Amino acid sequence: MRHPLLMALAAGALMVAVTGCGLAARGAGELTIYSGRSRDLVEPLLNQFAEDTGIPIAVKYGDSTELALLLAEEGPRSPADVFLSQSPGTVGFLAQQDLLARLPDDVTAQVPDAHRSADDRWVGVTARQRVLVYNRDDVATRDLPTSVLDLTDPEHRGRVAVAPSNASFQDFVTAMRQQVGDERTLAWLEGMAANGSPVYANNNAIVEAVGRGEVPMGLVNHYYNERFLDENPSLPSRNHRFADGDLGSLVIESSVSIMAASDQREQGREFVEYLLGETAQRYFAEETFEYPLVEGVDPAGDLPALSELEPPTVDVDALAGGFVGTQDMIERSGIAD
Repeated sequence: MRHPLLMALAAGALMVAVTGCGLAARGAGELTIYSGRSRDLVEPLLNQFAEDTGIPIAVKYGDSTELALLLAEEGPRSPADVFLSQSPGTVGFLAQQDLLARLPDDVTAQVPDAHRSADDRWVGVTARQRVLVYNRDDVATRDLPTSVLDLTDPEHRGRVAVAPSNASFQDFVTAMRQQVGDERTLAWLEGMAANGSPVYANNNAIVEAVGRGEVPMGLVNHYYNERFLDENPSLPSRNHRFADGDLGSLVIESSVSIMAASDQREQGREFVEYLLGETAQRYFAEETFEYPLVEGVDPAGDLPALSELEPPTVDVDALAGGFVGTQDMIERSGIAD
């Protein structure tokens, strides 16, 4: 289904100098955005930002984890001015490297404390809840687990897809390490690997596979299946929320930050303010089915209000400290093989 807001955004003038995997020579006054949010999700909004503000942009799209590692490698020489990330763990990692500028208090104050860094190095843009997407033709609701920790049980062998390289999955693993410790987390990952959990590149691929009956269930963020059902309500895929407080019900922020070495900080501030403004928050609510984080914009459809969710309590700043260790743990567990 094509929504009026999306069509209006798509009709905006394209002041985008470069998009894609590489970047050409920088234009005067151009804001360079490294985006770990996928092109199909955010390109219309980024185009509209350029149209509304008159600020030309160049966008490098990629995986949030890979872009964070690239930014760390590039250091102060990076052409990036801002980093739009799928998760808090990646921006927190960069903050630890002292590569992020402090955002103005009046900007970050628009977002609740639980969804931004304590030192204002990054701010949440939207929230997404982790869920178990399942095919209702293959899985009876009575058989759905109440805890994500139950997915290593023998009855789920080969039936639960995962995306170990995905930044949201990695933040989920880091949160598990916070809650139950490294030993139990590694045991869970190894249990999923031993259970033959099918591996996919990302959340989108998992939801597609569940919808066509290729795999019965998968661990994803909630909004992917909401988007698919909006386009085709006849699909058999549905979201299952684990019990309140369960690790599987984790809420994860998408986030934005300004690079400390940027010479376009004022334009970067305008970009952050735009993402927290009504146009962008409505876009994320109505077009991507994420949870807006700024007061005054409600989630779309029949999604429960963010305040009604009862996710596990996680220190979002601490997610950064586990970024590298979590990647190593995932690799050692064999779940990505």
